Amino acid sequence: MRSFPGALAFALLLACGGLAFAQPPAGQTPPAQAPLFRSGTQVVALYATVTDKEGRLVPNLDKSDFQVYDDGKLQPLTVFRNEVEPFTVVVLLDTSASMTGSLDLLQAAAEQFLLRMLPADKGMVGAFNDKIQLSGEFTSSRGTLISYLHQLDYGNPTRLYDAIAAGLDELQSVSGRRVILVFTDGDDTDSHTSFGTVLDRARAEGVMVYAIGLRSRYFDGVRMVDSRPDSRLRKLAEETGGGYFELRKRNDLGSTFTRVAEELHAQYVLGFAPTVLDGKIHKLTVRITRPGMTARAKKSYVATAQSLAPSGR
Repeated sequence: MRSFPGALAFALLLACGGLAFAQPPAGQTPPAQAPLFRSGTQVVALYATVTDKEGRLVPNLDKSDFQVYDDGKLQPLTVFRNEVEPFTVVVLLDTSASMTGSLDLLQAAAEQFLLRMLPADKGMVGAFNDKIQLSGEFTSSRGTLISYLHQLDYGNPTRLYDAIAAGLDELQSVSGRRVILVFTDGDDTDSHTSFGTVLDRARAEGVMVYAIGLRSRYFDGVRMVDSRPDSRLRKLAEETGGGYFELRKRNDLGSTFTRVAEELHAQYVLGFAPTVLDGKIHKLTVRITRPGMTARAKKSYVATAQSLAPSGR
């Protein structure tokens, strides 16, 4: 099938049946998410994004194309799904001083993500600077979420890790696939929460983190300052199975937010029953048997009954 760039390709593939991920009939709202894992089972759940050599999403793989390793040992897959799965997301935007001249562009880019949410997806939006600002409740109304984007305020400095921790708090009572999408153009400068705490929580709670970082140059009132996104965001995204995108141009924001939405609607659900629950952190590796393809999924899990409870995560 011929490849088209960006969101157009994704829309055309869906319309033509080129994607293997099932869509609801026209005019119907997707049903509420059914539990992925039967009650009474302990399952390690992974959401895998598969790309080819050109970075294009690969939607039509079978169970036999995947290999999952737990601490280096190949595991039999007890769960495999390639339908579109609903997600619940907290979108967090850096609105500290360095972004004062680009907030309109950032809001427009975040809108591209929100507009691509499906009826069964839910979201909450917020901002962080010297304070944490959240819209207050999860909703499937894209209009409500977009409206709240334009109420976000500026501030200084940057409480990046506190904001991610607040997002984790909001997602604690949510079942199903849970995601944090965070944007920043600088380092954390004022959080009470450490990076290690955020990483440990995201890993233990099974929350996928997507991070978009922007290199920027701005005037701080005294001199021109060059800033780079927090270097540890890449590790947080990689460990939890999300994606990390570091940009040099503000004009790339819209296409990058769109890409995140496309990935979340084109992920495979994999699961296996762990052989031991030893309370330790286990290393995960996902491989694709077909040549020229790679899979991105979380790299570890905590082997405890609590973290693997059959809640549909």
